[in-house]
Amino acid sequence: MAETSKVVNGSDALDLHSLLSSPARDFLVRNDGEQVKIDSLIGKKIGLYFSAAWCGPCQRFTPQLVEVYNELSSKVGFEIVFVSGDEDEESFGDYFSKMPWLAVPFTDSETRDRLDELFKVRGIPNLVMVDDHGKLVNENGVGVIRSYGADAYPFTPEKMKEIKEDEDRARREQTLRSVLVTPSRDFVISPDGNKVPVSELEGKTIGLLFSVASYRKCTEFTPKLVEFYTKLKENKEDFEIVLISLEDDEESFNQEFKTKPWLSLPFNDKSASKLARHFMLATLPTLVILGPDGKTRHSNVAEAIDDYGVLAYPFTPEKFEELKEIEKAKVEAQTLESLLVSGDLNYVLGKDGAKVLISDLVGKNILIYFSAHWCPPCRAFTPKLVEVYKQIKERDEAFELIFISSDRDQESFDEYYSQMPWLALPFGDPRKTSLARTFKVGGIPMLAALGPTGKTVTKEARDLVVAHGAEAYPFTEERLKEIEAKYDDMAKEWPKKVKHVLHEEHELELTRVQVYTCDKCEEEGTIWSYQCDECNFDLHAKCALKEDTKADGDEAVKEGGSESTDGWVCDGDVCTKA
Repeated sequence: MAETSKVVNGSDALDLHSLLSSPARDFLVRNDGEQVKIDSLIGKKIGLYFSAAWCGPCQRFTPQLVEVYNELSSKVGFEIVFVSGDEDEESFGDYFSKMPWLAVPFTDSETRDRLDELFKVRGIPNLVMVDDHGKLVNENGVGVIRSYGADAYPFTPEKMKEIKEDEDRARREQTLRSVLVTPSRDFVISPDGNKVPVSELEGKTIGLLFSVASYRKCTEFTPKLVEFYTKLKENKEDFEIVLISLEDDEESFNQEFKTKPWLSLPFNDKSASKLARHFMLATLPTLVILGPDGKTRHSNVAEAIDDYGVLAYPFTPEKFEELKEIEKAKVEAQTLESLLVSGDLNYVLGKDGAKVLISDLVGKNILIYFSAHWCPPCRAFTPKLVEVYKQIKERDEAFELIFISSDRDQESFDEYYSQMPWLALPFGDPRKTSLARTFKVGGIPMLAALGPTGKTVTKEARDLVVAHGAEAYPFTEERLKEIEAKYDDMAKEWPKKVKHVLHEEHELELTRVQVYTCDKCEEEGTIWSYQCDECNFDLHAKCALKEDTKADGDEAVKEGGSESTDGWVCDGDVCTKA
């Protein structure tokens, strides 16, 4: 084992036989039962594929690996060895039947466990590339195959460096043809199936739309993009969109594309994944803008179209400066009514179902709560928010909270809202869309705070509620400075480091931590923790300072004492000098 570890770490070479064999076995198996001598792999690059039938990501990755294997195995010296993580032989057999490569026999659990430990496998799918001496070549085979497929062979650091250099050169020398033309295709397609030569697009501003038809955010964005595209065409703008579909189902692709007014790469075009890498795709939908020269003008204008529509065109730096000024003016002019009144929709709902006019809320501090019953973090946060809401209302009647639901149906909305004591936008209200856009809601739960003028005080009120509870009200910078001063003063005389019998390995250091669980009393803590970052160990100040503690070399106090040896007295969450 020690010798083999050296091989993995890139030191002494060891033959593949020692890596894959056992005292009772010098062969691997195929899915038809054929035994293949390990020595027959000499001279080949080997992929050790750690995978299992029960693993969803493995099931999705395996077909892609099969495609790469079939392309390489007949041309170059490449083999894959399946190292199963299955729990029974039947599952192993069913899964292995889909694989054209070799495997460590399921019955040899000792070798499978040894390989897991040797290559530090902590998650699957995992694909480790080694040479015929067992020396590690590439430990990120899954990522490499997903990104580059067979083009990455032989998967060496030198090859990966070459690929990266080629990608950087392609970005520097980018043209419309280098983006959209391949050796086997110089056209894109229209919704009716006609081929449109890429040469007809040269000199135009091009939008490359990366999308998946079944993805909710893409579905929500597409109607806005159709409207945007139609208006530009009506204005005779020299603009075109080319869909780069990442859809894996041809019927879904066809159903979606045939109703759209723009062009597309053919379904399952191999250049789609290459283009996703080229433009460093990070989210969906993404609309990359290429200028008339084929160079990238903007990496993603989806949000700009969502916010401004045709006002954002032609997406130049100068245009974005204009939009920034428009946004600044909009923020300065924001009122509660400009946010929440739209035509006849000038109210929210009270708990009794009665309409509460927005005009009756003007002048109050308002929290806007984006949440949904289906969202576990929302359900966990809501009880805390209810408690804080009631505490604030007891102190200030000029305060209210409005629930903005992302529930999927009226019944779910009603059930969730029944747990809440505040106001709500009616389920399915169209104002939700503009509010989500204004506050740039990327995830829920999200809590925004408005001041008496209706201007946004903070979009991070959830974090403040978690950290400070009702004490954070009214969530202004001034209030947060007061809280910071209070906490700094609280800890001013506390020892910076302590030793505790519950964690004798290391000293605990006084650290600012937003939220943690105390490892002594197992209750939630905030702001200050005596922490060992290396071991992820936290203690409340009251737990760290009042018992079983040594501060600056002092002896520990007796179990159950309320005062530490250097005179600390702890009351609730606060410890002070006696």
